[in-house]
Amino acid sequence: MTSDGLDIVIGAESAARDAAAADQFAAQAQQAEDDGNRWQAVELYRRAVAADAGNQSHLFRLAYLLDLAGEEDEAIDCYERVCDTVPAPINALMNLAVLYEDANDYASAERCLRQVLETDPNHARANLFYKDVRASREMVIEEDSERDALKRKAMLDTPVTDFELSVRARTCLKKMSIRTLGDLLRITETELMSYKNFGESSLSEIKRMLQIKGLKMGQGLEDAHRAARRQIMESLKGTGAETSLNRPVGDLHLSVRARKALQLLNIQSLGDLASHTEAELMGIKNFGQTSLIEIREKLTEHGLSLRAIES
Repeated sequence: MTSDGLDIVIGAESAARDAAAADQFAAQAQQAEDDGNRWQAVELYRRAVAADAGNQSHLFRLAYLLDLAGEEDEAIDCYERVCDTVPAPINALMNLAVLYEDANDYASAERCLRQVLETDPNHARANLFYKDVRASREMVIEEDSERDALKRKAMLDTPVTDFELSVRARTCLKKMSIRTLGDLLRITETELMSYKNFGESSLSEIKRMLQIKGLKMGQGLEDAHRAARRQIMESLKGTGAETSLNRPVGDLHLSVRARKALQLLNIQSLGDLASHTEAELMGIKNFGQTSLIEIREKLTEHGLSLRAIES
């Protein structure tokens, strides 16, 4: 008897034997289920899957029983393998989404449900579950954001006296009314150096301390400017001068040098300008005393002044 060599597939006989063995194990597993012996059924389905990993029916049943038995991690693994087929069975995707949600993996649950709805946009249970998962995910994101904000606030409220600084550095910070880490991050190196008796050694000491914490001078400046703008607005209420805060700095008709300095600081309005300090402006290259006097006078004409830090 002859045969075409192309008809011979290596391992075909063993593969058929494996499939047959898998079906036998599955039949035994079904009998164990009928007898109420769930764990024996699980073990037999494991053998069925080991014998024929490509049988999606056996794999799905194993995942289902594992879920009922409380073996969620192994159940997820089995359902994921079932869902690797194209197209993925809708029931497997739905069950996998439930397990993902139970594990608080809302992103993966949402992905499974989107896959179901791409196949069947009118799937009622998937649509309802999808809305619930989205709501839960958004709630978790909000809780995480709130938790991060509270942790950041606690860090920024840490007194500078808690850090290992020299007596001179602590004394200088106290005189400048810098009491917390947040206060320190809202000030620039130039502003610190503008204070009497504050030298390079104290500055280097503080910069090293911040660097260890992954922080740097001035990174909280925008917060300081926002707070300053609010404070200025409150102080000017009822005076009529508060209307000047939103006017563009172009209305001041400043010199070219002064205008360039404000552009570098991204100062757009008179309110922005009034929220900055003299030291911040003086820290800009080529910005000198003449430009500072010019800006002071222009702001005074509008009933405003640069922000002052207590010393």
